Amino acid sequence: MAVSASSSAQEARQALAKRLADLCRDAGLTGLDLAERCGWSRSKSSRIMNARTPPSADDIRAWCQACGAEDQAEGLIASLRTAEGMWVEWRRMERAGLKRAQEARLPMYQRTRRFRSYSSWLVPGMMQTQPYTTAALRAIQRRRGLVDDVADAVAARMERQRVLYEGDRRFAFLVEESVLRAGVGGPEVMFGQLGHLVSIASLPHVSLGVVPMRPDRERWPAEGFWIYDAAQVNVELISGYLTITQPSEVAMYAETFAELAALAVYGAAARALITSMLDVLG
Repeated sequence: MAVSASSSAQEARQALAKRLADLCRDAGLTGLDLAERCGWSRSKSSRIMNARTPPSADDIRAWCQACGAEDQAEGLIASLRTAEGMWVEWRRMERAGLKRAQEARLPMYQRTRRFRSYSSWLVPGMMQTQPYTTAALRAIQRRRGLVDDVADAVAARMERQRVLYEGDRRFAFLVEESVLRAGVGGPEVMFGQLGHLVSIASLPHVSLGVVPMRPDRERWPAEGFWIYDAAQVNVELISGYLTITQPSEVAMYAETFAELAALAVYGAAARALITSMLDVLG
């Protein structure tokens, strides 16, 4: 599974390039004709049509004007924004602070009825206690040199957790055993967090699986991801935030989730792993 790029984003860029090329052909223009009308070099129009260079919003407006298709400009610009949004670097996503990044995800949570979450780094945000979230976001804020709106970002994430208790929703969480052992915020914070996991797992619409640390695993840990119904996957990488909507790719993540779920333990066995860490911390 790719971790640095997505064919979803590439296919979106290629689809946009094809639509622009079709406009050019429908107008009876060559790439050279269009470049001359826009005042560009010939290579620029060629790079855009072949998806080697993404157009700007102004490029799209000029292109549509040259083709006599000004009425299509805004729709094409919307497609451009969609393609751009599939991959967002953390520094771009969080440039206005962590609170806005938290709030931006709320509409997707509200629309979704079936959640599947796999985490190999941290406890999933929907299951985090306030002290755990504070420790995690404070570490991110310091590491990335962001404005200090950690308190507001924590409040936004706690507000988002209401989705866990409202409506007819189902949640399936998978965490690697190493997540239970990660010392986020220190022993006291982790003690409270692990106890909270046991409480959340008792909810009738929530499934919590822990993937044990074993020396003979055939399916190794992956990057953390969320699956929203069967419509979208979000992946948190070291460098940025990936949104996947291509059905074939969403299916790949669903298959990976199923494979990891088959390795996990649930119920009393999962509680035993959590309790063993509580005993260590206590």
